[in-house]
Amino acid sequence: MSTLLRQKRQERRDYLVNQLMRYGYFKTPDGKQLYELNLSELEQIHINVKCKFGKEMSGEGK
Repeated sequence: MSTLLRQKRQERRDYLVNQLMRYGYFKTPDGKQLYELNLSELEQIHINVKCKFGKEMSGEGK
């Protein structure tokens, strides 16, 4: 893997971890820390957390 690609993947992982922490998400239900997850796992959790937050904000989550 090229150095640039590796750097961009790490930047994306860092961004997702920071975003998830802003939403109060620090561990997976099975106890894994965010830094233990791969990029695709972080992407999926990020999507799920943002959808849940959006539903709560719109009143659908009640």
